[in-house]
Order: sequence, then C-alpha cells, then structure tokens
Amino acid sequence: MTTRIDDLPRFPLLQGPSPLHRLERLGAALGGRAELWIKREDLLPLAFGGNKLRNLEFIVGAALATGADTLVTAGRRWSNHCRLTAAAGARAGLAVHLILSGPPARGPDGSPVEGPGAMLDALLGATVHQLPTADREDRDAAVRAAEAELRANGRRPFSVPVGGSGLPGVAGQVLAAAELLEQAGTSAAVVLGVLVARRDEELRPAIVTMLAELGPLTGAHVPASEVVLDGSLLGDGYGVRTRLADDAAALLARTEGILVDPIYTAKALAGLIAGVRSGAWDGRQVVFWHAGGTPGLFEPLDEEAVPALAATLG
Repeated sequence: MTTRIDDLPRFPLLQGPSPLHRLERLGAALGGRAELWIKREDLLPLAFGGNKLRNLEFIVGAALATGADTLVTAGRRWSNHCRLTAAAGARAGLAVHLILSGPPARGPDGSPVEGPGAMLDALLGATVHQLPTADREDRDAAVRAAEAELRANGRRPFSVPVGGSGLPGVAGQVLAAAELLEQAGTSAAVVLGVLVARRDEELRPAIVTMLAELGPLTGAHVPASEVVLDGSLLGDGYGVRTRLADDAAALLARTEGILVDPIYTAKALAGLIAGVRSGAWDGRQVVFWHAGGTPGLFEPLDEEAVPALAATLG
C-alpha cells in the first residue's frame, strides 16, 4: 500500500504480519453458520503483543523525529497501550512515564497493591504514577504535571494521546487493514469491529474527525454514514466485566485454546458470537480482530464481578 503514510517517521517494532487463521471449532460450536477467522494481534512481538504496537511505530517515529527523549501517556491500570508504550520506549531507548488511572489494584485485605499491569510497566522500565481515581480531569492534570517536571529537569517529553489515538498513530491501523487484505487475497472476508469501550455519542465524533484527518494521507474518503458502532455489549461501562463477555472468552478458550482479556477483547468477541447466533452473517466469512491485552486476565476482580465469573467458569 503506497500512500503518504509511507512518508511519516516510523520506528520498526513488528517482525512481519500477525497470523490470520481459521476458527474451525468455534465456528462449529456456533452451528457452522459463518466461516470464522481470527487476526492474532496478540502475537505481535513485544510484551504480550497487541494492536497498539502498530500505532506506536509511528508515535515513536514522530517522537524521535522531534528529538524527544521521554514518552508520556496515560491509561487505566490494565492498559494495553501503556504496557506497549513502555515496551516500545525500551526498544527505542526512550524513557517512559505512565499515568495510570485508578482505582489501584487491592489485595485480600483491601489495601492498595501493585497490580500485574503496573508491575509489567515497571519491569519494562517505565516510571509509573498511580492515581487513586479514574477522573479524567485528574488524569489530564497529572500528565501535564509530569511533563512540566520533566522539562524542568532538562528532559524533552513527547505527549502520547490516551490509547495512541489520532495521527500519527492511527496510520498504523490503516496499514494493518491493508495487511489483512493482502493475507485474505481474493477472499470476500467481512471485517468485524465491535466498538464497546466508550459510548456512541462520545466515540462517533472522534472517529469521524480521525477519518477526515486520514483522508489526505490515504487518498480515501469514508462518509460518516458508514461508521457503524455497536455499544450494546458495553455493559455497565468501560472496565466493567460482563457475563456475556466472560461466557464468550470461555467458549473461545475451550474450543480454540486462545485467551482474550476480559476488559476489551472479550466484549468484542461477545459481539461476534451474538452476530453469528442472530444469523446476521450466515454463509459469510468473518474476521475477528484479536487486539491483545491478555495480561488483563490477571488483574484483580472487583468484588461484584466474582459471583458472575464463578458462575461462568463453574
């Protein structure tokens, strides 16, 4: 795919395409109504993998091009983006500061402990700033404070948007789509994207703006009317596990031996399964995009999630 994306600064983090293969047993378990495939972004090479590495190739490239020596970003304590930013920084020789929104993980006695996400971030060399709440204003203020302190100490920070969203990071996802099309060849595959992390009214304007910004880079125009979001499986909100997502994760694990995280990918997987069972894709080929995030499986559960998960796994 030759576009103006090829002219953007880029720091290589991948070692080739992520695998694409058939989910034969899952498809059979769902009645054989659709031909199911999976794009294994969780098998990308750094720090348990994940699709955010594609964004980070261009983000790190942009940071190095500006002479930055430190990446600063934010996310929740289980953030796939934060973990991979730490890994990408390590690979590129950049310091990384992560602002992790709360609440922090808690031990059996209810006291705050270092959760597995923060532990991995620190193991990768990142400086972790753990906040007590998930308040966005507090998070954004903490990012600004970290950047100001770094500058005062003579460092050159580069601010990375939450999730690595926006340009230049999203350019990596455009190339990922081209990679999938090349792998699929002439197959008329349907790419399924169930966006469940944020509410439609919040996410849609951001996507429409992003697509408009991508136009000059790709030469393509995507009308706003073609942006289809499905928040029906979000549940009580971002970061809150659901019974349907846990059921979906268990079905994939027990038919294909593939694990998905309970926060992001399991909800999208629940959307795939619901669509197949409804007959929406009867006779079609459907590709499920496994975005990664499997360390989230080891994050401590909120107390209210324990009974639901026990029922699912029982």
